[in-house]
Amino acid sequence: MKKYVLIPIVVLEVAASYYIWAQSPEYIKKGGPLLVIGLTAFFLALTFCVERMFVLWRAGGRSNVDSFVRNIMATIPKGSLDEAVETCKRQGGCLANVVGAGLMQYQAMQDAVTNRRDLLAETRRAMQEANALESPHLERNLTALSTIASIATLLGLLGTTIGMIRSFRAMSHAGAPDATQLALGISEALVNTALGLITAVIATVLYNYFTTRVDKFNNMMEETSHAVMLLLRQRKES
Repeated sequence: MKKYVLIPIVVLEVAASYYIWAQSPEYIKKGGPLLVIGLTAFFLALTFCVERMFVLWRAGGRSNVDSFVRNIMATIPKGSLDEAVETCKRQGGCLANVVGAGLMQYQAMQDAVTNRRDLLAETRRAMQEANALESPHLERNLTALSTIASIATLLGLLGTTIGMIRSFRAMSHAGAPDATQLALGISEALVNTALGLITAVIATVLYNYFTTRVDKFNNMMEETSHAVMLLLRQRKES
């Protein structure tokens, strides 16, 4: 997600968080202004979730990934590299970009390079470079989700600490404790703790889920690239 898109989103989420806090029931409002930051972290986690889902959906390309791989594997042995390249262009997405980069490099170098080993090495290098360009695109903002999970936990702990300070101050008064301030401190502690833990759990689950999906997609790109290289080697030898 670009900075010029993220900044307005963050501003809107802060405004929405403040509005929700201001319109909340009294027992939630007692959590204090720190809840605005906690709500913003919660909305940011959801925002990055939607953004990552969209990116990973587009990474597969326009059609089913398995169908695309089967089509490429069936086209290359027939000797129709032009058709395979066009299939990659129509498919789009990270996997098609990596395979297409290798096939186009193979086409461009096969007349200029007489040594089959050098030709295949250049093809493999093109795929590796394309893979190196695509992988950061898949992994972007995953660190942000992990950071939100950590910050949300700390925000909950901070809210708990502030609430406990308020409670002990109420209990330290001479004579009868200030019941109102005591209840306010306990409410602030519990509400902030609950929101921080909920946000941290959601962000951690999302981070692990998207990390697993990215790893699987990276493995699929490597396996497909290796399979394409084997087909190109057999095609050249035949």
